[in-house]
Amino acid sequence: MQRFKALLPRTRFSSPSLFSNSRAFSAQPGYAERNDDDEDSQNQILVEGRAKSRTAILNRPSSLNALTTSMVARLKRLYDSWEENSDIGFVLMKGRGSAFCSGSDVVNLYHSLNEGKAEEAKEFFRTLYSFVYLQGTYLKPHVSILNGRTMGCGSGISLPGMFRVVTDKTIFSHPEAQIGFHPDAGASYLLSRLPGYLGEYLALTGDKLNGVEMIACRLATHYSLNARLAWLEERLGKLVTDDPSIVEASLSQYADLVYPERNGILHKIDTIDRCFSHDTVEEIVEALEKEAADSLDQWCLTTLRKLKEASPLSLKVILQSIREGRFETLDQCLVREYRVSVRAISKQVSSDFTEGVRARMVDKDFAPKWDPPSLKDVSEDMVDHYFSPFGEFEPELVLPTALREPYM
Repeated sequence: MQRFKALLPRTRFSSPSLFSNSRAFSAQPGYAERNDDDEDSQNQILVEGRAKSRTAILNRPSSLNALTTSMVARLKRLYDSWEENSDIGFVLMKGRGSAFCSGSDVVNLYHSLNEGKAEEAKEFFRTLYSFVYLQGTYLKPHVSILNGRTMGCGSGISLPGMFRVVTDKTIFSHPEAQIGFHPDAGASYLLSRLPGYLGEYLALTGDKLNGVEMIACRLATHYSLNARLAWLEERLGKLVTDDPSIVEASLSQYADLVYPERNGILHKIDTIDRCFSHDTVEEIVEALEKEAADSLDQWCLTTLRKLKEASPLSLKVILQSIREGRFETLDQCLVREYRVSVRAISKQVSSDFTEGVRARMVDKDFAPKWDPPSLKDVSEDMVDHYFSPFGEFEPELVLPTALREPYM
């Protein structure tokens, strides 16, 4: 079978120097499972053991594998124990059903917030971002199989790993602006490192990428047809190794040559750069309106419609978050994103998050009443509040950077 050929130079989000692991742990493969008292999380995160590998399987197919606190906590316990276990050479993650992971279970968060349980929502974000950091600094080779929808924080729990396999079923997106939130779980780190201003475009509009496009912009490392996944997984299951190059060779054996479609979004990259390189959302909208008038391109009108449907406050917060992410390490991005997430659920400035979830996912009237209602009503002070450090009564997110070295 033909070896995969990337359209752009492949990049890894993990440092190869981190893959050497001299530590050992006495746990047997079932260690983490036996110490997990949460029956729901055990059913929703399944484990498949092979001779030298372990696979974590997201198992909420009816909810498109949306993540809850207990699911992420179980993932973190499993990954911690697998990293310490010298009998395990590498780790995989995949989803069951039509999605890899549709992101956070925002409907569950919505109900928690309406019941006055904001601390439960904060615990979810702390647990999630801690796992993303673990994933981004993991000491062993990691393979994520992104077959199906990969939305929101579904990218955060997978893309920081060493190998990211996409298929003809993969759909990647960050639609958070449409529900009054922001791309989190390391998204401001990942999206800000895409070519040109593609990250700003994806974050502000929520537009989708397919698997081929993810390869082309280096979000993914390998492409395999969905029909071949069973063979690829069987091959990986037979490996007895902790050598990343051997894992990579096996992935490449079942990978395919891919080329972006001529009508795909990546062929709009020059227009995206012209419009989304501006300093403010208002200037981006103005540039798109000028582009639409000059070119009569339907894509410009569609993009403008997506921006006008989104929360105005979220758009401004998102743009600043992506711009700051360009110059920060993964841990710094996660700490900042935690501040923004806590401010979003606190309702001190706006209730756009709960209103957006209500309109699009609960009542489904698709008519959110954003507050502030327009870009001109969003002040700099409002945006700055989302990014400002917490006071003495609200703890910051603390990550183990002294034990696990962050990277750029």
